[in-house]
Amino acid sequence: MSLPYAVGVVGALLVSLGVAWYTDSFSGEFRHQLRTRLLLGVPWGTLVVSAVVVGVYLFVQGGLVHWNDPVTLPYRAWSYLYPVGMLTAAFSHGGPGHLIGNLTGTLVLAPIVEYAWGHFPDRREGQPFTSLRTNPYVRAFGIFPAVVLGIGLLTSLFALGPIIGFSGVVFAFAGFALVHYPFTTLIAALGVQSVFSRTYRAVLDPVVTAGISGSGPSPPWWAEIAIQGHALGFLLGILVGIAVARGRDRGPNALRVWIAVIAFAVVQGMWAVYWFRGNGEFVLYQGVGLALVAALAMLVTVAVTASERPLTGSISRRKAATVVLIVALSAIAGPAIPTNSLTVADDGSPPVENAVTVEGYTVTYAENVRNRMIPAVDVSLFGEDTAVRTSGVIVVNRDRSIWTQAVSKNRLAYSGSATVRVGGVGWESTVEVDRNGWSVDGGGAAYQVWLRPEDGESRHVFNSSASTADPQIRGKNVTVVPRPSGEFALRITSDGETVAERPLPESGESMTVDDLRIVRTGETLYAVADGTRVRIAERENG
Repeated sequence: MSLPYAVGVVGALLVSLGVAWYTDSFSGEFRHQLRTRLLLGVPWGTLVVSAVVVGVYLFVQGGLVHWNDPVTLPYRAWSYLYPVGMLTAAFSHGGPGHLIGNLTGTLVLAPIVEYAWGHFPDRREGQPFTSLRTNPYVRAFGIFPAVVLGIGLLTSLFALGPIIGFSGVVFAFAGFALVHYPFTTLIAALGVQSVFSRTYRAVLDPVVTAGISGSGPSPPWWAEIAIQGHALGFLLGILVGIAVARGRDRGPNALRVWIAVIAFAVVQGMWAVYWFRGNGEFVLYQGVGLALVAALAMLVTVAVTASERPLTGSISRRKAATVVLIVALSAIAGPAIPTNSLTVADDGSPPVENAVTVEGYTVTYAENVRNRMIPAVDVSLFGEDTAVRTSGVIVVNRDRSIWTQAVSKNRLAYSGSATVRVGGVGWESTVEVDRNGWSVDGGGAAYQVWLRPEDGESRHVFNSSASTADPQIRGKNVTVVPRPSGEFALRITSDGETVAERPLPESGESMTVDDLRIVRTGETLYAVADGTRVRIAERENG
């Protein structure tokens, strides 16, 4: 980050805002209106909550020392049997981008919620400072932050784990605000938040140089959305917003509510209903998701704006829609109870000889193994089931009910190395992961995986199967073989019979097997015969 660039970017925005504020004839009235709802016109509760979230990232997750790589594993909502994760998950984050995204959402949406609720009671009878419920300081610095933190805890307890992040609460802010000020909220969420996020990126990297390049393997963007947690927070916010609005006998226009809810939900990806099949494969049900969003917009609109005329018996249209929303919230939250009550299966720990252990954590590498954090009872629905399998770096901690794929097989193959950060309250440690291998022409790859704990020696923990190159020279095939010793060998076969198996030659050397010569030039292996040279394999990430 360049300080002059950063000052210039922020300065330009502040000058632009200042000119608009000075030009606006209603700015004085706006300041007065803020002071009628907020103590000194400032959303203090929002600032307190934001400080708590930042504090968790810096001092609990170690972001103060490792800003770009905080400790995340122990601060996810793994299980009810691990209270630390449940208590911290909603206020922890996976990295700086995750943190900033949720902070900008909080700073944009939470003040609207705080303004709608107010530091001052609507009916100011007597002195507000005589009661804790009406005291503006208690409401600003105590009640509002406490309710927000409580909603954060609910999103941890009833989200399908292992979630991490404040986004469930941000969606609760959005739900509450949409009930009271639909268009204001829509502009803030889809416009102002984008300005905040882009400003942060511009300050961080004022000049970006890019070119055409490959990118590492990653899930589709919609598979990285905690859709259930977002929906949970959104419905919680809506229901609390409805309760506050009814207590004050006020509500917005029906069409505005519908437009705001459906626009927000679509843009924020709440239609992205998906399933994880395992080993990096996902399936998206966007048609079903969009239909659910339309139904949600309809129910919210009716619950907020419909009359109290009876729909059937003594139940009004408004109450009926609210009951349906409560049922929907229960249906979304309910599946988390059995899921979050599980622990790691008895056979979920890898053998110690093929792993690295650090203070209760076991780190290893495995392929096509059952994900032990999936419910033990297999359920099939629409051709999908819960018995998913996974490949990559596996981290297990039975005391914390953790079983997770920390690094996928594809990501490790692309990068060649990764760092797994483990820890707990007050401590952290790292395990370095390295994949060494050869990409065999037409035959896939032959590779090994090594783990090295902090202040420890590397340990060889995995061998892939051997890989045979497609080219055949003088009737012979060449196969790259990972050996248990942690080295590689070449196996020469003819008509399915092994002619010889020898260690790989060093760079710049060659060896002769029968009538075939194997040459290694740099990080490439060639087979040479009758003046013809054929490439056999190339070093991965070489």
